[in-house]
Amino acid sequence: MKKAIIVGATSGIGKALATTLIQKDYHVGIAGRRLDALRSMKEQDADRIKYRQLDVQQVASIESTCNELVHELGGLDLLIIAAGIGEENRQLDFSIENNVITTNIQGFTCVADWGMNYFKAQGQGHLVNISSIAGIRGNGLAPSYNATKAYQINYLEGLRLHACKSKASITVTDIRPGFVNTAMAKGDGLFWVASVEKAAEQIYAGIKNRKNVVYITKRWRLVGYVLKAIPFSLLKRL
Repeated sequence: MKKAIIVGATSGIGKALATTLIQKDYHVGIAGRRLDALRSMKEQDADRIKYRQLDVQQVASIESTCNELVHELGGLDLLIIAAGIGEENRQLDFSIENNVITTNIQGFTCVADWGMNYFKAQGQGHLVNISSIAGIRGNGLAPSYNATKAYQINYLEGLRLHACKSKASITVTDIRPGFVNTAMAKGDGLFWVASVEKAAEQIYAGIKNRKNVVYITKRWRLVGYVLKAIPFSLLKRL
């Protein structure tokens, strides 16, 4: 039976993915900040769910916590990083920007590096991160969110190239959601909003097929193409 760890599993896409993987006969290690949510999730399947409380901003504890989960699971095939935050910041309050950067860059990088090193030593594995279509272009209302997601997209590509040069069989999958019905979906004019259940099913399909990049839902790939091509003179009018 395959083993997976989801970092950022107490809400939203991460929580939905935990449920999906349990349904697909995985043993799942879940990690997140909210201990009450972790305990509640374990009640879904006490035999196949292990948990550890983890705040990815506390990077010094990431390696030991992940190692503990691997030990309890008895191995690791799949690591999913779903921890992430984003806030509108019209006043450019640095404390808000720094909070987003600490989670989406420092925390993400620490978990991703731990996972890659584990899989290289093992000889195989699958690393998955939930980035965002927002990482394709900048955003005047939430500059740090889009910028940190752009970092994740590029870092994952770097890890994919790194994996190609290693002797290990490692897949690196970049999940780029559009709007999904979670607390992260904020603001007016939202469209093509997917349920977390639909998002989780499509993400699982992308994982199963070992895709490099997956847009959620699939139609958001079209938006991605447009965002890449649109000139700044038009972007600033949106």
